[in-house]
Amino acid sequence: MIYLDNAATTPLHPNARDAMLPHLTTIHANPSSIYTPARLVRKAVDDVRKIVADAIAAQPNEIFFTASGTEADNWAIKGVLEAAEHGKHIITSSVEHHGIYHVCEYLQSKGIDITYLPVDGEGRVSPADVEAAIRPDTCLISIILANNEVGTLQPIAEISKITRKHGIPLHTDAVQAIGHMPVNVDELGVDLLSLSAHKFYGPKGIGALYVRKGTHITPLFHGGMQERSRRAGTENVIGIVGMGAALTASLLEMETEHTRLSQLRDKLIHEILSTIPHTKLNGAQGDNRLAGNVNISFLFIEGESLLLHLDMHGIYASTGSACSSGALDPSHVLMNMGLTHEQANGAIRFSLGRENTSEDIDALMVVLQQTVKKLRDLSPLYDDYINSTKRG
Repeated sequence: MIYLDNAATTPLHPNARDAMLPHLTTIHANPSSIYTPARLVRKAVDDVRKIVADAIAAQPNEIFFTASGTEADNWAIKGVLEAAEHGKHIITSSVEHHGIYHVCEYLQSKGIDITYLPVDGEGRVSPADVEAAIRPDTCLISIILANNEVGTLQPIAEISKITRKHGIPLHTDAVQAIGHMPVNVDELGVDLLSLSAHKFYGPKGIGALYVRKGTHITPLFHGGMQERSRRAGTENVIGIVGMGAALTASLLEMETEHTRLSQLRDKLIHEILSTIPHTKLNGAQGDNRLAGNVNISFLFIEGESLLLHLDMHGIYASTGSACSSGALDPSHVLMNMGLTHEQANGAIRFSLGRENTSEDIDALMVVLQQTVKKLRDLSPLYDDYINSTKRG
C-alpha cells in the first residue's frame, strides 16, 4: 500500500495510540466529577489544553475542544455572527474548505450577506480585496490559512493588519497547517482559529477552536458547564489525550519533516510535469505551498477514473477534499482559481505524510505513467486533440 491522502486523514501516531490505551481500558472517570480518579482525568484534559495553547502561542483558557475542525469552523462563524451587536455581513474567500463554504451558503439562504473574495491563479486572496470588501456592517472575516486542496498559504498576517484597523474579528481555518508549519496566533493576528487532530496523526473526532480573550462568541451547545459553559457535553477524553500526544510528537518532528516532505513534494511535481505531457500544477510553488501537497491536472482524462486505476495498484490519493467525496460537480476551489471544467475534472491531489518515502514516489510514477497513457488511449477527448493536432 502507498498511502498518499494525508490531507484527508493521517495514520495514528504510535504515541497517540499509547496515550489513549489507558483511557480505553482502566481510566474511565468523568472529568466533571470531584473524586480523585476524576480529578486525574481532569488534569489530563487540562494538560492537553495547555499543549494545544502552547503550540499556537495562546493561553489555555482560549482553547475549547470540539468534535472536529468542521465543528470549530461552524462555531466560529455562527457564534460570532450571533454575538454581533450590529452587522450581519461576513467576508470569506471563494476557496474555503466546505466547513466554511457551506456554512456561509446556509447563512446566505437565511438572509445573511456573504462576500466571497476572488483569488488569483494560485488560489491566493489579495489583502487589498479584503479591505475593499469591508462595510460598516461587516462582523467577521474568515480566510483559510492553508488550502486543503491545492496547499496554497494565504497572507493571513497581512490581512489581520486590515481587520485590526477596522476592529473586525478574523477567523482562520488552520486544520491543514497545525503540526506541519509554525503557527503563532499573535504573529498571524487572528482572533479565532480551527484545528483538527486527525490531520496531524491524532485520532478522528476531536478538534479545537481558539478564541482570543475578549472575542464575543455565543456558546455552541447549552447544557452542562463543560468548556467553561461554551460547549456543553462530557469531554471526549480519549480523543483529547490522543490529540495531545500526536501534537507533541508532530511538533518535535515538524522541522525535519517539513524539509523532507518539501523535497518529496518537489520531486513528485518534477517527475510528473517532466515525464507526463499535458499536465498542470495547481496552486502555489515552493514556500507558499504546504510541504506535502501536490495537486495536478491530467488533461483528457477523468480524475476519478485515474483514482480507481491507482486503487487497483494499492495506491491511494484523492480528487480533492474528503468532505466532497461523491460530489459530481468540479471542485469549487479549482473552478474559482480559473481552471476549466476539463482541468478541474482531471485533477488529482497527492498529499504526503510521515510514512511516505522516495521509493513511494518512484513506485507511483511507474504506475502513473502507464495508467495515464492507458486512459488517454481510451479517451475521445484525447483522440480529438491528436486528430486536431495532425490537421493543424
